[in-house]
Parts: sequence; structure tokens; C-alpha cells
Amino acid sequence: MMKLGNLAQDRWIEGDGTGKALSNAVTGEPIANITSDGLDFRAMLGHARKVGGANLRKMTFHERGDMLKALAQYLMEQKKQFYALSTATGATRADSWIDIDGGISTLFVFSSKARREMPNDHVYLDGPPEQLSRNGTFIGQHIYTSKLGAAVHINAFNFPVWGMLEKLAPTLAAGVPAIVKPASSTAYLTELVVRRIIESGILPAGSLQLICGGVGDLFDHLNCQDTIAFTGSKTTAEKLQQHPRVVSESVAFTAETDSLNASILGPDAVPGTPEFDLYIKEVVREMTSKAGQKCTAIRRIIAPSSIAAELVEALSTALGQVSVGNPANREVGMGALASLGQRDEVRARVGDLAAEADIVYGGSDKFEVVDADASKGAFFMPTLLHCQKPMRSSAVHSVEAFGPVSTVLPYDTPDEAIELARMGEGSLAGSIITNDDAFAREVVLGTAAYHGRMLVINRHCADESTGHGSPLPHLVHGGPGRAGGGEEMGGVRGIKHYMQRTAIQGSPETLSVIGHRWVRGADEKEPGVHPFRKTFEQLELGDTFRSGLREVSLEDIDHFANFTGDTFYAHMDEEAAEKNPFFEGRVAHGYLIVSFAAGLFVDPDFGPVLANYGIDDLRFVTPLNYGDSMRVRLTCKQKTLRGDSGYGEVRWDTEITNQKDEIVAQYDVLTMVATDAHWASVQ
Repeated sequence: MMKLGNLAQDRWIEGDGTGKALSNAVTGEPIANITSDGLDFRAMLGHARKVGGANLRKMTFHERGDMLKALAQYLMEQKKQFYALSTATGATRADSWIDIDGGISTLFVFSSKARREMPNDHVYLDGPPEQLSRNGTFIGQHIYTSKLGAAVHINAFNFPVWGMLEKLAPTLAAGVPAIVKPASSTAYLTELVVRRIIESGILPAGSLQLICGGVGDLFDHLNCQDTIAFTGSKTTAEKLQQHPRVVSESVAFTAETDSLNASILGPDAVPGTPEFDLYIKEVVREMTSKAGQKCTAIRRIIAPSSIAAELVEALSTALGQVSVGNPANREVGMGALASLGQRDEVRARVGDLAAEADIVYGGSDKFEVVDADASKGAFFMPTLLHCQKPMRSSAVHSVEAFGPVSTVLPYDTPDEAIELARMGEGSLAGSIITNDDAFAREVVLGTAAYHGRMLVINRHCADESTGHGSPLPHLVHGGPGRAGGGEEMGGVRGIKHYMQRTAIQGSPETLSVIGHRWVRGADEKEPGVHPFRKTFEQLELGDTFRSGLREVSLEDIDHFANFTGDTFYAHMDEEAAEKNPFFEGRVAHGYLIVSFAAGLFVDPDFGPVLANYGIDDLRFVTPLNYGDSMRVRLTCKQKTLRGDSGYGEVRWDTEITNQKDEIVAQYDVLTMVATDAHWASVQ
């Protein structure tokens, strides 16, 4: 029987002693031993900070994004062996798809987020500059930089692949090394994936380490630059959060814990409607997917009292069609729980729930198992309960049976449905199935404060919906109260969890240099050639072009109106325009002003500027009357190189003023500019 390895300081090390034996969830046969005894946890942290962090921080966000993409592509090539081993965890092929392909897809998403939404730089700017003085010579700017510590990831047993990769992707994108500690019962699958990651050679030294077993004295050596990301039980999270070192060093701690998630059926969704059928399908899928071992699974079925009996009958019928057994058998709809211990835990929790609710389906230890020995595997029958008086009950709102178990809770009014949802005291995910948008709004506003994510499903979006229990890397995953009070993923938000936000104060020129983004008030450079004649490398932040004045005539306004069809009264009717409190008479169209500005600053000849791909943050400040004149200042604001594409994106700060030097409009012009190499190849 194999012994799982620990990856410490870029070396695979077996822990001391025999360790704990892990079993196949389906057959009960021994599959591996696990122990981390003898590891130098202090040295692991030191290696992560000094080697891993240093290597990752040398890379820009785009380079880290490319790294994540390469890793995802490599793991896709290896996934056949992951699927084969995943069966031992009790997972069906559909379960494994969520875990394995879902985890790899998360790498792809964060790769895209880092390369498309973040700069090709080491600093991420958080919002626009803040003017702190009257004349603008003293300003502030919030920035994000990589923390100088390590991220300790403590993961649950239910998703041994996705659980690791959904934390690892934003961590590496942030430039922070990770020490991963998977739950023991399914750690053999996590270990296999980590072995393949290391064999790929894609990650720099020190950026990933693995602990198979306990964390020893790891927490004793944490500091304020470290981050803990935990998924597991609320009890364990609270214990870790109270560790003296976590408290004294104010170690960042995000937790995703127990969650009695609710799904609310709208009063309009009666039997015979598409929404009722969708509800049955959604609840059954959430109860049986991963054998109910999902932190987002539906534990509380909140439905109108008037149709509770019909709902119970429909759910029981649908659950009766789900075959339980060997997950390797394609005919099986639900596999085993992760371990015999987990099966016993679920059985005990069902007993707690049965004190307040009636078991209306399942709950038996004797049931048919397909292609497996029920006495050896960790099988558990899907179990549905019905609580007649949920407003007066407590266990159904506080006890989680982490398996294929859910309870029907009837309500009479929308206010009761909202109160029942709140009684869960914090959930990762809630859902509402209704075709009544007014009801959906009422429930969302009444319960959102208790949820990290809420999904509204009806006949219009059901076909493309990802479902109640599917966390997406684009959206935050977490929740208040019982759910842990933390957040993970959420696109760039998830990356920022592993970075430090700092408020920088200084002159516009200083902050321009620090942030690699020109700030108004910083030095302007007027090169001898038009900035549009420069390649991406030749352009410098602050390169500026100033145009001459152009008068805007009444004929210009009339022509633009007739040509475009924009005959809004403020441009065409002097008397009506004068009644408008913002104008003194007929004014030029805003888009006429922007169009004239382009004519003033554009260099028309073939050059390194390849294309204009947009305008950001356009604001019209002062109206321009006919007879007024306008000029433009165009300044190179920010440069973002796009790898080996042959071009970079250049953002130009644009300001239009009138003959009195009053600001007429402000915006950013976005262009793609050729690199030296590309420009040389096309001339």
C-alpha cells in the first residue's frame, strides 16, 4: 500500500512512521497511508516566503496568468488518471467532472482575469487618484501589492481537486506561494494532482508545497504577511481562528464553513408549471450530486404550505429513480460518501433531525446498492424529511447532515419564507425558483444579508443556469455567519484577497512613477514628433500632444444634426435651449465635440498606432456654444504590453478645453500600438 508524500521545500518527503490508513470509499479496501510527522513546518514557511514568493513576485500579473493557462492545459492532458482515482472517493463520473474539470476551468478563468483585467505589471491600482489639496499638487492613490508571506490552504474532503485549485489560482495570480493541506480522507487524489503539477515544471521553485497529514506546529510560525484560507467545519475554523499566533499577528483568515443552504419555491410555482418541475430537478440534483457532500447543497426546502404534500410526493418519486452504488458503473446516479466515518456522521445527524421532522423518504440502512457491497462501502440512502412546524423548530436550522439529506419546510406568507431562510444564520448559497419577479425581489432584499450568493431560476434562464450549488470563479464564494464570514474567488476580487492594499500619498509625478500610470498634474513631455509616430517601446508616460484652437460654428452644429439625425432641441432650438437650466442657448453635440477632438489630435499617416478600440470615462463638463473654440491635450497615460502579440495597449488621458481654458470634456482614448519588432516588419 502506498504512502502519500509531502512536498516540502521542493522535495518529496514521506512522513515518519506508518501513519493513518485511508480506505477506498466504495470497496472499503486500504488505499494509502498518510502522515506528515517529522516535517519541518517552520522551514516550509521560510522556503515559501524566501524562495517561492521571491520567484513569483518577479513575474507580472500577465506572466502569472500565462503560467496558470499553461498549468491548466497540462492538467487537462493528465485528467484521465485523475478520473480513475476519483472513483475511489465515491464520486461518479459527473461528480468527478465537477471536481476535476471544474478545478482546471478555474485555472483558465483566473488566467484570463489576470491577463485581461489586470496590468502587465507588479502593482494593481485600486480606483482613480484622490485629490487631497486645493491645487492638486498633493494626491492619494490606493494600490495593491503582493504580500510577502505564504498562503496556507486548508481544504475539505469533498472536492480534493477543485478545492485546491480554486484557492491556488488566485493565490498564484497574486504572486503569493501556497502551502496546501488537503483533508486526509481524499488526500490521495490531491497528492496525485500535485505530483503532476510539479512534474510539469511550470511553477517556479517554492511556489507550491503540500502537507499530507496534520499541520503540526505550522501555525506557531505564521506572521502578518501570511494568509489562511480554510474550508471545513465551523468548529475547526473557530479553533484555528483563536490560535494565539493568528490573533497576535493579525493573520488574514478567510473561512468557508458549514452552511444550511435554502432553496425557496415561489407561491406561483404550483404543480404543472415549469418552475415546479425545475424545482424538483434542482433539489434532487443537489441532494445526490457528490452524494450530497457539497457545502452549497440544498439542506432546507422552503415551499408553500398549500403544495407541501404534492412536493414531498414528487421529490420522493424522483429520488426513488436515483440508483446508488459503484460510481464506476455508468448506470449509477449516486456513489458513496467519502468514508465510513462520514457515513456514520450523516446517520447520526439524521437522527438529530428526526427529532423535529418526519422521514418521508429514505432513512433506512437497508437499500439496494448497484454493483457494490453495501456492507463494505460508505453508501447512504437519499433521505428526505418534512418538518410540519419549521418556525418552532431549531435542529432543522442548525444541524447539517453532510450527505444526501434535505428537509421540507412549509411557509404560508412571503415574510415567513424570508424568516425561515434567515433562521439558517448565514449561508453560502440560496436559490429562489419563481416566475414572479416581484416575489424574487422581495425575497432577495429580505435575505441577501444572510447569503454569499443567491440564484433566481425560472423558465427563461433555466437551460443556461449553472444551478444552485455551482460556485463560479467569476463570483465570490463564501457567506456570512454560519458560512464562515469569508470570501473566495470572485475574479480579481479573489486575487486581491492575497494582496495588501496601501494608500500612497505624494505628488502627481511621484505617484505616476510608482503606479506606472500618468496622473493629471504630473510632468508632461512634448517630444519632437507626434506621439502617434512612436512605437510602444518608444512611447513614454507623459508624452503629450497639444492641438491648436478650432471654432465650432452654428453651421457645424446644423450639419452634424442633419447628418446624424440627432436633432435634440438643445442643439436646434434657441428658445427651448435657453429654458434649460444647463444651457444659455444652442450648444454643440457632445459627440460632435469628441469627433472634432479626434480631428485635432489624430496623426493621419500610417504609423505604429494600429487601432482605436474605445473610450473610457467620458464626461462632458462645460457646454460649448456656437462661436466658442476648443482645443485638445492628449497624454500617454498607461501602457500594457500584450505578450508576444506584436502590440501593446496604450491609454491616453484626453482633455478638451475652450478658449477660456475651461474644461469641456475629459475621457481616456484606448489604442493598440505596434511594438518595435512588429512595426519594423510591416514598413
